[in-house]
Amino acid sequence: MKHLLTLTLSAAIGLGSLMTAHADAPTTGNPHELAQRFAGGKLSNMLFSTTVDPHWFQQGNKFWYSYKTAQGTRWYIADPASRRQTELFDHDRMAAQLTEIVKDPMIAASLPIRNLEASADGRTFTFEVTSTIDAKPKKDADGKEKKPKAGEKEIFYFSYDTSTGKLTHLKDKEEEKKQLDWASVSPDGQTVVYAKDLNLYRMSRADYEKLKKNENDSTVTDIQLTTDGVKDFGYGQPYSTLNTDTLCNGKRKRAYGLWSPDSRYFLTNISDDRNVKELWVINSVAEPRPTLETYKYQMPGEKEAPEEHVYLFDMTDNSRKEIDTRKFKNQTISLAYRPYRHRQRGMYDQPAVWLGDNNRFFLTRSSRDLHRIDICSYTIGSDTIVPVIEERMNTYQEVRPLGAIAGGKELVQWSERDGWAHLYLYDDKGNLKRRLTEGPWHVHNILNIDEPSRTVYFTAMGREKDEHPYYQHFYSVSLDGGPVRRLDSGSYFHSPIVDDDARYFVDNFSRVDTVPETALYDTRGNKIMTLQRADFSQLFANGYQFPETFTVKAADGVTDLYGVMYKPFDFDPEKSYPIIDYVYPGPQVEATNYPFTRMSVRTDRLAQAGFIVITVGNRGGHPDRSKWYHNYGYGNLRDYGLADQKAAIEQLAARHPYIDINRVGIHGHSGGGFMSTAAILGYPDFFKVAVSCAGNHDNRIYNRWWSETHHGVKETVSENGDTTFVYSIQTNPEIARNLKGHLMLVHGDLDNNVHPGNTIRVANALINANKRFDFLYLPTQRHAFGNMDEYFYWRMVDYFSDYLLNGRQTQVDIPQR
Repeated sequence: MKHLLTLTLSAAIGLGSLMTAHADAPTTGNPHELAQRFAGGKLSNMLFSTTVDPHWFQQGNKFWYSYKTAQGTRWYIADPASRRQTELFDHDRMAAQLTEIVKDPMIAASLPIRNLEASADGRTFTFEVTSTIDAKPKKDADGKEKKPKAGEKEIFYFSYDTSTGKLTHLKDKEEEKKQLDWASVSPDGQTVVYAKDLNLYRMSRADYEKLKKNENDSTVTDIQLTTDGVKDFGYGQPYSTLNTDTLCNGKRKRAYGLWSPDSRYFLTNISDDRNVKELWVINSVAEPRPTLETYKYQMPGEKEAPEEHVYLFDMTDNSRKEIDTRKFKNQTISLAYRPYRHRQRGMYDQPAVWLGDNNRFFLTRSSRDLHRIDICSYTIGSDTIVPVIEERMNTYQEVRPLGAIAGGKELVQWSERDGWAHLYLYDDKGNLKRRLTEGPWHVHNILNIDEPSRTVYFTAMGREKDEHPYYQHFYSVSLDGGPVRRLDSGSYFHSPIVDDDARYFVDNFSRVDTVPETALYDTRGNKIMTLQRADFSQLFANGYQFPETFTVKAADGVTDLYGVMYKPFDFDPEKSYPIIDYVYPGPQVEATNYPFTRMSVRTDRLAQAGFIVITVGNRGGHPDRSKWYHNYGYGNLRDYGLADQKAAIEQLAARHPYIDINRVGIHGHSGGGFMSTAAILGYPDFFKVAVSCAGNHDNRIYNRWWSETHHGVKETVSENGDTTFVYSIQTNPEIARNLKGHLMLVHGDLDNNVHPGNTIRVANALINANKRFDFLYLPTQRHAFGNMDEYFYWRMVDYFSDYLLNGRQTQVDIPQR
């Protein structure tokens, strides 16, 4: 065998000589006591609810929500009109009544209520309680006795009348399926569309209701709409398949699509992936034998691309028409849909409806390099789509959902055409009526367009002077022109939730260094009442401290970068600490969080093992600044953020004597895994230790969409008119010979996002370069590490401790969760 790759799951390979112990390194006791105190399983009992999730009644006048503190969970009804919120029921009385009926002892602080639902007017609520006793036999739709599964518990059903306070045990109620996940129900509720055996089908609502009671009912009629569905070009095909799967097994599956508002048409786009090459992962611990998982996966520059087709089905005669969308080679198509309303949340079988009216809908057509974006319309009866708004730029472009007024007679478009993200108002022919926002700030998302008042409600960053540019705020602007109005208050990151009628919004707001709060406002910006403030009492009792924000300059000495510093909760400014940089390069997001977030294995929990941990943005990172900042790394996807990260650490070390510039670690996941390895290879004398997880180290084998989008791909046309796409990018294996420090690579073996081959290629290059390194391979894990995240955390702590603290724990067992 030419090369030998040794993978270690418990013991590190080739650790090399240990560092000289630092004077302040722990020598007695448990150096990781703080880290163990905040282990994942313990954290869930220290901090509970931090945001309010409003469930608006179908009538839209009130909402209910649940909120948990150290005193348990409480359910509330908020009435904006009366400026009051009340508990949904008397929790002590509810506990007593449920105990009498269910016969399981209960208390107010721990009511086991689940699947709580409100009636349309919010007067009556239904919910379930699962008992500790085993389920009893039940009869199916045919009257035959159905034995419960082993371990299945008895479910009790209840209704509660808020006006009378009466609790009713629904003794005869059986578990029911309120909707089936494969069904796409029309707006009038009469037709159901779905996929089966790679083709499209429909059925009546009456037959659908039969299947809710018994999915094996043989009296239903499946009406077949297509007959040409095949593997990799059909309806309802899953992303991946196992070698034990059968695609055509007669089971109904969901088919993506949108309905016309009048229910006559069903619109869908499906992808012809037959020419796209396959990729595989293997589940080595599957029983009784390993399984092969296969999926289609186009890599950058490959000519074998998916080709999208748009079909319109007429339900009056079950006919199908393909709509001509062709313009760009290997283009992508995105259908515009009508936003879901909050009041639909508590309703079942809600339709997905296209954006437009009964006779016209909208879609977006994008070139493969994303330099050209067309927002198009299609009118029923036409043969082809018509461009309404065309966007052109020399780098990739992003889009946001299109806003429509009066079924599409006016359109609100989000665009970065002037270097900042703003809103523009068009008529339905594509004539610009006016721009709605402008200036050196970033519109994030449209939350609501209130047609009666002709007002757009949206979130944005960077508009407030002398404030952190990543703090999100809530604004409104008139479609008829005029000033932008800010509707929230306070220098926080605001996450508003606007009701359907745009009368009120629930404002969840926080910063990394504040206790999260929630208030209710009207959409004129008047505060109605405070709803909740998170309970940090248990977290503080265990020693929790907020992280600190900071600002530094990028390597250009001009651009401001923003970050967060996490310290050990027993921090001593007289001591010297290693610094670990947790990174994600962007471009779609950065690693730094600005609203409060729960403790993470990668930041504040890592700090409790004795490190200063930072996260900081870099040019080419976060999209919520200027397009220049966002696109800085275009064409240089490996190295663009490294100089800024190094410069940030150097500035912080110069400010703070407790940071040891000679003990620098770096860590990241996915794009951060790619970046952290690139950092220790690109600056081998600066970064001493790296833990790199699930990294796309070789973007030549990562997916086309992320790699080509953010790095760029060159479209070339030959003299014969043939179009090809040229892609060239630097990779981590190319610089593996530069390694001087200590590198641990981590990957899940079932990662079908960033294929494990990315990390194995780095390992192969390191072996060829005769370098010592470590490799932790996590069985059965996807791109995230799921149920092995806690195990990974302690391995990461060990690794950084080995080389930055010399304080590794020697016992074999990982600490309990």
